Amino acid sequence: MTIQSGTHEVGPDNGSLKIKTGKEGAAAKAGHDLVLGVNSWSGSIDVENGSVELTADPGSVEVESGSGGAKPLSDKDKADIKKSISDKVLGSDQISFKSSSVENNGGQMKVAGDLSIAGNSNSVSIPLSVNDDGTVSGSLTVSQKDYGIKQFSAMFGALKVKDQVEILIEAKLPTG
Repeated sequence: MTIQSGTHEVGPDNGSLKIKTGKEGAAAKAGHDLVLGVNSWSGSIDVENGSVELTADPGSVEVESGSGGAKPLSDKDKADIKKSISDKVLGSDQISFKSSSVENNGGQMKVAGDLSIAGNSNSVSIPLSVNDDGTVSGSLTVSQKDYGIKQFSAMFGALKVKDQVEILIEAKLPTG
């Protein structure tokens, strides 16, 4: 099955946008590997013209889960992490992606374009899988340093969020 032609809107109603982080440093065992959900985002995929655009509100990033760590994440921990993300890590600039090229090879797509995070942009290439049911999914690993983001640290630097974070996107598009 192929994705219906036309322009399709994507967002939390028909997809998910997540960020996975890891931890490092002498006190890494005390920290958590996090899965963060972006709750306010939208995008469009224009099948005919081969273009993809996406924007996300950094203030809508919430902790979905945390693994590892010396103790489970409390609601206070999650609130503190959200505040740190907004105040110290991502800031208030919208996260955005605008494609410059889209290659469609049957069940695989390669989307290249500019990704802007925390006011800084870089060219990226995102491999996407297209399933028979219209689900489009992919992931991209980015370096926070490439976007001018200082790795979040705690315990006087003994616990840090790894520089490399993984961004995962999935959306269900109409088929026909």
